[in-house]
Amino acid sequence: MSDRKRAILSVSDKKEIERIGKVLHKANWEIISTGGTANILKSSGVEVIQASDYTGQPEILDGRVKTLHPKILGGILGRVDQESEMKSNKIPRIDLVIVNLYPFRETVSNPKVTLQDALEKIDIGGPTMVRAAAKNHGRVAVVVEPEDYDELIDYIQSEEDFPDMFLKKLAFKAFDHVSSYDAAIASFLSKSAKDEVNYFAPKIEMSLKREKVLRYGENPHQKGSFYSFQSDENFSLSKTIILGGKELSFNNYLDVSAACELVSDLKGNACAILKHTNPCGVGIEKKQVDSYKRALACDPISAFGSVIAFNKAVSEETAEEMRSLFVEVVVAPEFDEKALKIFQKKKNLRILKCPGLASFPITGVDVRAVPGGLLVQERDSFSDEEFSDWSVVTPRSPTPSEEKALKIAWSIVRHVKSNAIVLANETGTIGVGAGQMSRVDSTQLAVSRSVFPVDGCALASDAFFPFRDAIDQAAEFGVKAIIQPGGSVKDQEIIEAAKEKDIAMVFTGRRHFRH
Repeated sequence: MSDRKRAILSVSDKKEIERIGKVLHKANWEIISTGGTANILKSSGVEVIQASDYTGQPEILDGRVKTLHPKILGGILGRVDQESEMKSNKIPRIDLVIVNLYPFRETVSNPKVTLQDALEKIDIGGPTMVRAAAKNHGRVAVVVEPEDYDELIDYIQSEEDFPDMFLKKLAFKAFDHVSSYDAAIASFLSKSAKDEVNYFAPKIEMSLKREKVLRYGENPHQKGSFYSFQSDENFSLSKTIILGGKELSFNNYLDVSAACELVSDLKGNACAILKHTNPCGVGIEKKQVDSYKRALACDPISAFGSVIAFNKAVSEETAEEMRSLFVEVVVAPEFDEKALKIFQKKKNLRILKCPGLASFPITGVDVRAVPGGLLVQERDSFSDEEFSDWSVVTPRSPTPSEEKALKIAWSIVRHVKSNAIVLANETGTIGVGAGQMSRVDSTQLAVSRSVFPVDGCALASDAFFPFRDAIDQAAEFGVKAIIQPGGSVKDQEIIEAAKEKDIAMVFTGRRHFRH
């Protein structure tokens, strides 16, 4: 058997594979390869042995079996102390495995994918070689990501042995690569395990990638990092682009997430100002700059050091109006060139472009950590169907202007921490009462925070009213229309209170608690 070093190359991601092939060829490595990878290497002048020629066994079952052969797997798995056994079985050692896997995630991200399409993209030979090489990483280098080619090439060209730490790092990445791949397959197939009784599969596999190590967590004494789900969601904070300012902090990520979710629910030119994930002002005017002014006017004190989000590209006029306010983050799907230049003059302002903001996921899951496990639920989705399905429960129906205000208040209240009360008119919020232990206190807080007249406005409550006291209180302040889920044992008493006060009341049948 030849004493030349030997590598097997079989990749789905063909990026720079010609480069690595030429380096190996120049260093006199023997190269084994398969299918499309072999064709690319040959066309670039690299001498390649087809896996089928190397093993003496042709590919079978429409290519399903290419590399599952003792000569390949034995060459990867064989230890130094097993050289004599390998020689007696005519199995040359393989020193380097460069493999990445069929694009399963990309395949199943297509909503029209069939089960058969997905199954055909489940790689068998690739993971087997990767796991074998990673298991034997004391002797074999395994590379699954093109980002490691540069370091690999340096060692090949130096003609030195691969350092132990390099081999260990590659082995970790290899097992992580295969684990993530298997998790994606399990996640896809688990959907068929759902039934009417159990929405969620009996076991959930999650694959997370660390995107950033943060300066600290929620507080300076806590360490923090940002991990992303390995999925193809239309909107992901891992895909956002920082166009100016410092890196996002842990708290910035929380506020940006809440801000994006809120403005994506709103129609027209919407602006939302948030602090500690709660909205302190929302404006919806014909012009974006007026929406910003409207949102700011609702609570100008809390807007200091806030996160401000827009659901449309930010204009120069809006950016100019924002110049004097200290803001932590401004978020939008796009920024006009002149608006961006204005923002970039403020060195500490984080400017965040979120290309998929308009398609913020209204489906999927919400995950919360608790001691010893995770709570998993469907995301609290929202659609205009909640308005078409609502029922007017009082003799007086909302007027057209009240109806518009009710819709705005209801679109916003689900983004406020419970117990939540939102006062609104046709152009945005008037007052927000968040996180109180009683609905009466939330109502009082919303009124006390208002700088606009409350008289004639609409009120939204994220859950039912247990007693009529909040209705009486709202009437005293001049509230003329109320929207709530209903469902209290005292609903009739609540309705009678609204009737007495000539308040139009609407039930939606859907609660929107947020903790």
